[in-house]
Amino acid sequence: MITHPAKVHPDDSVMEAMRVIIDNKISGVCVVDERENLVGILSELDCLRAAMGSLYNNSKVGLVRDYMASDNLVVAHPEEDIVDVAQDMLDKNKRRRPVVENGRLIGQVTCRQLLKAIRQFNK
Repeated sequence: MITHPAKVHPDDSVMEAMRVIIDNKISGVCVVDERENLVGILSELDCLRAAMGSLYNNSKVGLVRDYMASDNLVVAHPEEDIVDVAQDMLDKNKRRRPVVENGRLIGQVTCRQLLKAIRQFNK
Protein backbone atom coordinates (compact mmCIF):
# COMPACT_ATOMS: atom_id res chain seq x y z
CA MET A 1 0.00 0.00 0.00
CA ILE A 2 1.18 3.49 -0.80
CA THR A 3 0.89 5.21 2.57
CA HIS A 4 1.03 8.79 1.29
CA PRO A 5 -0.83 8.78 -2.03
CA ALA A 6 -1.02 11.89 -4.17
CA LYS A 7 -4.19 13.79 -3.38
CA VAL A 8 -6.05 16.98 -4.16
CA HIS A 9 -9.04 18.80 -2.71
CA PRO A 10 -12.46 19.32 -4.33
CA ASP A 11 -11.93 23.09 -4.62
CA ASP A 12 -8.53 22.74 -6.34
CA SER A 13 -8.45 23.58 -10.02
CA VAL A 14 -8.30 20.73 -12.49
CA MET A 15 -5.09 22.36 -13.79
CA GLU A 16 -3.51 21.87 -10.35
CA ALA A 17 -4.71 18.26 -10.29
CA MET A 18 -3.19 17.75 -13.74
CA ARG A 19 0.13 19.04 -12.40
CA VAL A 20 -0.01 16.56 -9.51
CA ILE A 21 -0.82 13.70 -11.89
CA ILE A 22 1.94 14.61 -14.33
CA ASP A 23 4.59 15.37 -11.68
CA ASN A 24 3.90 12.09 -9.86
CA LYS A 25 3.62 10.03 -13.08
CA ILE A 26 0.29 8.55 -11.99
CA SER A 27 -3.04 7.95 -13.71
CA GLY A 28 -5.25 9.65 -11.14
CA VAL A 29 -5.52 11.12 -7.66
CA CYS A 30 -7.62 10.71 -4.57
CA VAL A 31 -9.75 13.70 -3.61
CA VAL A 32 -9.98 14.44 0.11
CA ASP A 33 -11.68 17.04 2.29
CA GLU A 34 -9.98 19.11 4.99
CA ARG A 35 -10.09 16.15 7.43
CA GLU A 36 -8.52 13.74 4.92
CA ASN A 37 -11.85 11.98 4.32
CA LEU A 38 -12.02 10.45 0.85
CA VAL A 39 -14.65 12.30 -1.19
CA GLY A 40 -13.73 11.32 -4.73
CA ILE A 41 -11.27 10.15 -7.34
CA LEU A 42 -10.05 12.16 -10.32
CA SER A 43 -8.50 10.31 -13.26
CA GLU A 44 -6.44 11.43 -16.24
CA LEU A 45 -9.53 10.92 -18.38
CA ASP A 46 -11.55 13.18 -16.08
CA CYS A 47 -8.87 15.86 -16.52
CA LEU A 48 -8.85 15.40 -20.28
CA ARG A 49 -12.65 15.70 -20.33
CA ALA A 50 -12.41 18.96 -18.38
CA ALA A 51 -9.67 20.33 -20.65
CA MET A 52 -11.50 19.46 -23.87
CA GLY A 53 -14.73 20.91 -22.53
CA SER A 54 -12.98 24.17 -21.75
CA LEU A 55 -11.56 24.31 -25.29
CA TYR A 56 -14.96 23.74 -26.88
CA ASN A 57 -16.68 26.22 -24.58
CA ASN A 58 -13.83 28.75 -24.52
CA SER A 59 -13.92 28.74 -20.72
CA LYS A 60 -11.71 27.93 -17.74
CA VAL A 61 -11.01 24.26 -17.05
CA GLY A 62 -12.89 24.28 -13.74
CA LEU A 63 -12.63 22.65 -10.34
CA VAL A 64 -11.89 19.09 -9.30
CA ARG A 65 -15.32 18.71 -7.66
CA ASP A 66 -16.98 19.26 -11.04
CA TYR A 67 -15.20 16.31 -12.69
CA MET A 68 -14.29 13.81 -9.96
CA ALA A 69 -16.07 10.52 -9.47
CA SER A 70 -17.80 10.66 -6.09
CA ASP A 71 -20.71 8.23 -6.19
CA ASN A 72 -20.36 4.61 -5.13
CA LEU A 73 -16.62 4.81 -4.52
CA VAL A 74 -15.14 1.36 -4.01
CA VAL A 75 -12.47 1.34 -1.33
CA ALA A 76 -10.27 -1.17 0.43
CA HIS A 77 -9.83 -1.50 4.17
CA PRO A 78 -6.47 -2.12 5.86
CA GLU A 79 -7.38 -5.66 6.95
CA GLU A 80 -8.53 -6.83 3.49
CA ASP A 81 -6.64 -9.60 1.69
CA ILE A 82 -4.55 -8.07 -1.11
CA VAL A 83 -5.38 -10.92 -3.51
CA ASP A 84 -9.10 -10.20 -3.05
CA VAL A 85 -8.48 -6.48 -3.60
CA ALA A 86 -6.47 -7.20 -6.78
CA GLN A 87 -9.16 -9.53 -8.15
CA ASP A 88 -11.88 -6.96 -7.45
CA MET A 89 -9.81 -4.28 -9.20
CA LEU A 90 -9.65 -6.56 -12.24
CA ASP A 91 -13.37 -7.35 -12.07
CA LYS A 92 -14.25 -3.64 -11.91
CA ASN A 93 -11.53 -2.57 -14.36
CA LYS A 94 -10.05 -0.04 -11.91
CA ARG A 95 -6.36 0.90 -11.76
CA ARG A 96 -6.36 2.08 -8.16
CA ARG A 97 -8.10 1.34 -4.88
CA PRO A 98 -8.06 3.91 -2.08
CA VAL A 99 -7.51 2.40 1.37
CA VAL A 100 -9.84 3.95 3.92
CA GLU A 101 -10.15 3.58 7.68
CA ASN A 102 -13.03 5.29 9.47
CA GLY A 103 -13.69 7.37 6.35
CA ARG A 104 -10.12 8.74 6.22
CA LEU A 105 -7.76 8.04 3.35
CA ILE A 106 -4.76 6.17 4.76
CA GLY A 107 -3.28 4.79 1.56
CA GLN A 108 -3.83 3.41 -1.90
CA VAL A 109 -3.23 0.20 -3.80
CA THR A 110 -2.36 0.56 -7.48
CA CYS A 111 -1.91 -1.82 -10.38
CA ARG A 112 1.73 -0.77 -10.67
CA GLN A 113 2.33 -1.61 -7.01
CA LEU A 114 0.71 -5.00 -7.44
CA LEU A 115 2.84 -5.74 -10.50
CA LYS A 116 6.02 -4.79 -8.61
CA ALA A 117 5.05 -7.06 -5.70
CA ILE A 118 4.36 -9.99 -8.04
CA ARG A 119 7.65 -9.45 -9.83
CA GLN A 120 9.56 -9.36 -6.53
CA PHE A 121 7.78 -12.48 -5.30
CA ASN A 122 8.74 -14.39 -8.46
CA LYS A 123 12.47 -13.57 -8.32
